[in-house]
Amino acid sequence: MVSINVEHINPFLLASTKILKEMCSVDVKLGRPFIKNPVFLDNTLIIFIGFTGEIKGQVMISFENSVACDIASKMMMMPVTEMDDISRSAIGELGNMIMGNTATIFSTKGIAIDITPPTVGNGTMSFTHNFAKNICVPLEYDGGKKIEVNIAIKGE
Repeated sequence: MVSINVEHINPFLLASTKILKEMCSVDVKLGRPFIKNPVFLDNTLIIFIGFTGEIKGQVMISFENSVACDIASKMMMMPVTEMDDISRSAIGELGNMIMGNTATIFSTKGIAIDITPPTVGNGTMSFTHNFAKNICVPLEYDGGKKIEVNIAIKGE
């Protein structure tokens, strides 16, 4: 099993910035990574995707509801003012594309991973896992809109 290092975080960030650019025409600026308790407040939408293989863990991509509506609007090319089933499906697919692209980047480095289908949730939630610290990297665009990519990788 591989140990955790920046080479295991970068594929998630490369994939996130690439897919947000391609699917939403959004150029994000990477913020400073920090350790975060995986607790999300009421006004938050979360895409939760697990991964297994040579590296195991989970990714939680979180948005304030207004940012989720903005991203869904860009994906669907029509105004989205509230997260309904269709817009939540679009956001879930965004997570699926990000993680699929992440798996491809890892495969080019000789590391095989499989991803779980995305789960989209909203509201106040907290997650507990005892296998890894949750590393949060904020992605900022349009002068303050923020998407947080939370990555927890199981190390041995």
